[in-house]
Amino acid sequence: MTELDQITKELLTVIDDKGFSQTGAYNLRYNGTALCHGDSEHIKIKKKTDKQGIDVYIDKNAGGEQVHIPVVVDASGMMDVVYNDFYVEDGSEVTIIAGCGIHNSGCNESRHDGIHSFHIGKGANVRYEEKHYGMGEGTGSKVLNPVTRVFMEEDSVFTLDTAQIKGVDSTVRKTEIYMKAGAKLFVTERLMTHGSQRADSDIVVELNGSGSSAQIISRSVAKGTSVQVFHPCAVGNAKCHAHIQCDSILMDTAQVRSIPEIGANHVDAAIIHEAAIGRINDEQVMKLRTLGMTEEEAEGVIIDAFLR
Repeated sequence: MTELDQITKELLTVIDDKGFSQTGAYNLRYNGTALCHGDSEHIKIKKKTDKQGIDVYIDKNAGGEQVHIPVVVDASGMMDVVYNDFYVEDGSEVTIIAGCGIHNSGCNESRHDGIHSFHIGKGANVRYEEKHYGMGEGTGSKVLNPVTRVFMEEDSVFTLDTAQIKGVDSTVRKTEIYMKAGAKLFVTERLMTHGSQRADSDIVVELNGSGSSAQIISRSVAKGTSVQVFHPCAVGNAKCHAHIQCDSILMDTAQVRSIPEIGANHVDAAIIHEAAIGRINDEQVMKLRTLGMTEEEAEGVIIDAFLR
């Protein structure tokens, strides 16, 4: 078993709330290399030979198993690019816990770009959790740019749960999902920015098969002078149903732009979008203050509940 330093342990506690341990199927990437890794009976992880990254093979008997693939960067000036591919057999059920934590105590930018591709077999059920977090007292930026591509076969289910907790100075998220007949997609994105941070999120979902459905929910809080731009897009190319909902809380002098886009190329495609941006409700703050909370504490409670 590989001994982990205190910073790594602290970051893992935040980005992997299911509890990272060196058992079962796991791969811990640390400063650009695989620090430790293990397989389970039904999940095999292989290092790529042509570029940085891993291939994860999940067989049909992986009923409800978990695979943990966190990334930790604590070297100032590190630029880490990794390509991970997941191959999920028909009928499999698995939870994949990813996420990246950056600790930057220097003056140079630290950056991680994770390019993940998922090949989801017929009738498979996959849950993918990804949390991003930055810490450290240095002046160098902490940058995370995830790319997620998902290819869903018939009657598969994919749940994407992403969260940017705090401390990330810049992020550009790109997500592409292609769905066949009967496939079901659930996306929840939660995002917090503060200071002068910026976050851009582009999500494109193509519903290409009859009976496919997608639910995309984005919730965010923008503080300070931070800037957020959301561009979720759902395109119906068959009889299908999709719903996009974007809700944001705006504080201080921050800026938020929400640009939901829907398209229908089939007469039986039903695509809906909603978007709302506003400040914290004063009545909610007042009610919590009558319970003895300060204004700051009340706002914190509201924000936590909103992003949950």
